[in-house]
Amino acid sequence: MRPIIIGVAGGTGSGKTTVAHRILQLVGMEHVAYIPHDAYYRDFGHLPTEERAQVNFDHPDSLESDLLIEHLQALRAGQPVNIPIYDFTTHSRTPQTHRVEPAPVVLVEGILIFVEPDLRDMFDVKLYVDTDADVRFIRRLRRDVSERKRSVESVCEQYLSTVRPMHLEFVEPSKRYADVIIPEGGFNQVAMEIVAARIRGMLEDT
Repeated sequence: MRPIIIGVAGGTGSGKTTVAHRILQLVGMEHVAYIPHDAYYRDFGHLPTEERAQVNFDHPDSLESDLLIEHLQALRAGQPVNIPIYDFTTHSRTPQTHRVEPAPVVLVEGILIFVEPDLRDMFDVKLYVDTDADVRFIRRLRRDVSERKRSVESVCEQYLSTVRPMHLEFVEPSKRYADVIIPEGGFNQVAMEIVAARIRGMLEDT
């Protein structure tokens, strides 16, 4: 059975992960293979620490999307894949990988997944999480300080120098490719129920 591949895109801090987790809950975790695009950041471990911090992580070139496409093709063919595990504190890939088994639904989440045509064409359903910029920034600030051990100053500097410009250049324009735009993300109960019902219907039709 050919799996349904779903993409969840949106700006940093928009609530993509919350939407992805709500889909997992509403559709059933046993039916879904979950893949974060963040796992496919290129390995910058060979660079000095200061240079790693200067990499533009919000540009499509910072991600190895070709590898993600290969993995989606393998899952579509019923084959398991080993996705990278990325260490955001050192900006490098770890030696370990995470095995993802084939499933009826493959759920991919990331800010730039609708930007590149070859990757965008892999998705049967494209969801875009639309959240106000000030809310997204506050969420990112809290996450990077608490989870990634960043300073407030470094988060603000990165947001102004790369995150915001790349959002306006790449992420926001990719919204036009979405099949469904979800305001407020996973907290939009009506939208989530509609999306989940549509996915369940697609599963019944396969």
